[in-house]
This record gives sequence, structure tokens and C-alpha cells, in this order.
Amino acid sequence: MLAAAIIGFGAMAAVDEIVFHQLLAWHHLYDRSSSRIALMSDGLLHAADLLLVVGGFYWFAELRRRRCLAPRSAWAGAFLGLGGFQLFDGVVNHKVLRVHQIRYDVDLVPYDLAWNGAAVVLLLIGLVLAARSRDEGEVPSIDRRP
Repeated sequence: MLAAAIIGFGAMAAVDEIVFHQLLAWHHLYDRSSSRIALMSDGLLHAADLLLVVGGFYWFAELRRRRCLAPRSAWAGAFLGLGGFQLFDGVVNHKVLRVHQIRYDVDLVPYDLAWNGAAVVLLLIGLVLAARSRDEGEVPSIDRRP
């Protein structure tokens, strides 16, 4: 579950960075400085999300190779990672640290509700899948060969 959660967290960070930072240009990771710093912060976010996705997939592939992968648990982890990033970004980055907002010069309430509401939906899907994987006793076979 953790390997897939890392992939999900990194993937949602990538979606945020590509869609909202680059394509829509609504904000940068750090908007409280110069545009040069803002662009550098986006580059650092993109490097971090790429490392998370690659590292998570390496771990995922290793689990699969060892026949230790529990598919429903992996899906649960992916949804928990997706929602976890989105909720962290919406609450910590947007409201607590105030490093950026979703958009500027607009009423933020609908954007915040949609952003954080989508995060809660993703987290709930992950929690349901995790509970089902436990209830159904999804336990992979363990192959300890190198």
C-alpha cells in the first residue's frame, strides 16, 4: 500500500504542477517572491514529484517481482496518496503556510471547496478499498528469493 501511496502522492503533485502551474498559470509553488523564485520552486516540485513516482514504481515493481503485491491494497494506497497530496496542498500550502492560492483575484471559496472536496473523495475511495482488502483477507504470497 505504501509504494502505491508514494506513486499517488507524486502523481497528484505532477498533475498540480503541470495543470495549475504550467498550463493554466494560476499559481506557482511559492508565489511570495519574484517570478524567478516562483519558477525555481515549480522546478523543485517537479523534480520531487518525479523522484517520488520513479521511486514508488521501483518499489512497486520489486514487490511484484517478489510476488508480494496485493492489488486492492495497491489501489487503496494510490487513492490515499492522490488524496493525501491534494488535501496537504489545500490545507497546509494554501491556508496554513499561505505559500500560494489556487487562483488570485477571485472568490476562493468555490475553488477551496472543490479542491479539498475532491481530496476527501479520493481519500474516502482509498479508505474503502483498504477496508475491503482487509475484509477479504487480501494477503499476497511471499517469495523471499532474491
